[in-house]
Amino acid sequence: MALTGRAALLAALGSLPVGIWDPSWTGILAVNAPLLAACACDFTLAAPVRQLRLTRSGDTSARLGETADVTLTITNPSRRPLRAHLRDAWPPSSWEPGTEMAASRHRVTIPPGERRRITTRLRPTRRGDRQADRVTIRSYGPLGLFSRQSTHKIPWTVRVLPPFTSRKHLPSKLARLRELDGRTSVLTRGEGTEFDSLREYVPGDDTRSIDWRATARQSTVAVRTWRPERDRHILLVLDTGRTSAGRVGDAPRLDASMDAALLLAALASRAGDRVDLLAYDRRVRALVQGRTAGDVLPSLVNAMATLEPELIETDARGLTATALRAAPRHSLIVLLTTLDAAPIEEGLLPVLSQLTQRHTVLLASVADPHIAGMATARGNADAVYEAAAAAQAQNERHRTADQLRRHGVTVVDATPEDLAPALADAYLALKTAGRL
Repeated sequence: MALTGRAALLAALGSLPVGIWDPSWTGILAVNAPLLAACACDFTLAAPVRQLRLTRSGDTSARLGETADVTLTITNPSRRPLRAHLRDAWPPSSWEPGTEMAASRHRVTIPPGERRRITTRLRPTRRGDRQADRVTIRSYGPLGLFSRQSTHKIPWTVRVLPPFTSRKHLPSKLARLRELDGRTSVLTRGEGTEFDSLREYVPGDDTRSIDWRATARQSTVAVRTWRPERDRHILLVLDTGRTSAGRVGDAPRLDASMDAALLLAALASRAGDRVDLLAYDRRVRALVQGRTAGDVLPSLVNAMATLEPELIETDARGLTATALRAAPRHSLIVLLTTLDAAPIEEGLLPVLSQLTQRHTVLLASVADPHIAGMATARGNADAVYEAAAAAQAQNERHRTADQLRRHGVTVVDATPEDLAPALADAYLALKTAGRL
C-alpha cells in the first residue's frame, strides 16, 4: 500500500494556508483529518491485488531483430472494479534501449468478475532465452489517493533465435545447385561424379562421356550425364572459444560464423546431404545429429540460439577427437574458426592431419573489414603506421591460410557480409569437383 502523488499534493495544498494564517497543529489536523479519512475510504474501495489470477500466452520464440508478443490475461475475482497500473518486467535486452518504459507499463481497468488481456511486445537485442521477471500491479481507489500493490511471478520464456540474414543468398545458390544437378534448361550438362542418365549426343558434348555400349544398342549416339554426389555427410564445427568473442562491427565473430553455417546447412540439405552441428571450445556446447532434411534447419537454429563465446582457449585436440567421433566415415568437415596465427600454428596444425587423412576439411574465418580500410589509409604519419600494421596483419593471415592449404584444407576468409555466400560457393565448388 502507498499514498499517491495526488494525496501528497492535496495534503500540501491544505497545509499551506494553515501555515500562513494560523500555524498550529490543530489547524493542520483539521485540514488533513478529512484527507486521511478519504484515503482510508479509497484504500477500502480499491480492488485487492493478491487475489488476481494471472496467466501468460503468446510467442515462445522470435528471430533476433523481430518482435515477440506475450499476452498476460488478468482475472479480477473480487466484487470491486480494478483500476490499476501494471509493469511487466523482462530483462533489459528484451527491448531496444530507451523503449522499456513505454513497452512494459500498462493501464488496465477490469470490472468485477471479468478478465482482460494485455500484450507486451518484446524486441530483443541479444540471442538466447529471455525469461519473464515479475508482474507488479498497483490498484487504485476511485479517488486515486491510496493504492494497493502486489507482485506476481508468472513464468514465461522467449527464445531469441539467430537472425539468418544470409537467407537472401539462398535462392541464387539453389539456382546454381540446380544447374549443377542438371535440372534446369541450360546449355551445359549437370556436373558431378555420380551417374544420372543417358541421353542423345548433341554437338558440344564431351566425347569422353559417350557410352559406347548403349550406342551399339540403338541407332543414335548416347552420352552419360552425371549429377553431384548425394547423401554425403557434412559436419559443421563452430569454435566457441575466446577468438569467437572478438567483435567485428557490432557483433562477435561467432554470430557471423553461425549465419554462414545456417546458409550452408540450408543449401546442403536441399542438395540431399546430411548435416550435423558441433559447437566446441573445451567441451561440447551443442551437438545436433541425425536430423532429417526438413528438420535440420530448425534444429540448428534452436541449438545456436543459446550459444555464447567462452573466454577460454579452444582445446584443438579435444575438438579434433570429438569431430572424429561425430564423423566416423568420410565427411566434409567445415571448421568455423579463426585464421589468427597463434591458435592455428600452436593448436590446430599439430592435429590437422588426423582430420585431413579421413575427411575433406574446409576452414571458414571471419575477416575484419576495418583492417582492409586501414591498409589503404594515407595522408599523415599515424595513417601510414596504421596501414603498415594492417598490411602486416593481412600478410600473417595469408601465410596462415597458405599453411593450411598445403595440408589440403580449403580456406575461406571473408568479411561478415561475404562469409556466408563465399562458404556456400566453396561447398558448391567441392561438389562440382567431386571432392565430397
